[in-house]
Amino acid sequence: MKTLANQTLLFDEDCPLCRVYTSGFIKAGMLDENGKKPYCQLSAEEQNFIDVKRASNEIALVDNENKTVIYGIDSLLKVIGFSFPWMEKIGNLKPIKYFLKKLYSFISYNRKVIIPSKIKQEIKLQCVPDFNYKYRILYILFAIATSSLLINKFNDNFVFSKTLLLTTVLLLIQNILILKFTKEIVLNYLGNFTTSILFGSLLLLPIIILKSFVNLPEITFQIYFYFIISITIIEIVRRIQIMKSNLK
Repeated sequence: MKTLANQTLLFDEDCPLCRVYTSGFIKAGMLDENGKKPYCQLSAEEQNFIDVKRASNEIALVDNENKTVIYGIDSLLKVIGFSFPWMEKIGNLKPIKYFLKKLYSFISYNRKVIIPSKIKQEIKLQCVPDFNYKYRILYILFAIATSSLLINKFNDNFVFSKTLLLTTVLLLIQNILILKFTKEIVLNYLGNFTTSILFGSLLLLPIIILKSFVNLPEITFQIYFYFIISITIIEIVRRIQIMKSNLK
């Protein structure tokens, strides 16, 4: 595995996915020991040649020798492409790169509602992406559609209708409570709410797979479903508490 030396990826230390793949690059030998650095630890000198705002939206790859920076999918393709040139060539094909850029933006702009984190007031340089209405609404629609399909697959009879009713009622109640806030805060809430529902829906997959091989009694579906509902409600409450903490 070829090592891309003197290059540092700036990552969001509050994003588990960012921590995993940047560490993975180093463990695989694709970057050297200094190949990653938390965004919040940028020095004043580094901030002179790094677009700090852009780096909070798109992971930045800093060339420490030449003091140059590339961002987003280009930085990831460069790291991967140094060890696997054929992957970089494929990734740079126009239609594929267009798709990768859109996918990257979809995840990056929504990462704080996919995995929320408390804002650390003592840290001045926060790696928080800009709010993007288009990608937030797309994410909410994606989460709703995926959750609906999984829930419907879980049980066509009692589960889908009850879940749809429960989700609608909770959504209406919570929206009434947050109407006094801005559209951005409302969409942040909806993003967290639908992520919780999506998380619960994904937990239905083991039973969905199992029931294609084994005939399970209806009571099994009901018990498991209400167990998932409990986990989902706990997750919604946890996320609301994080949001309230960040609004202070």
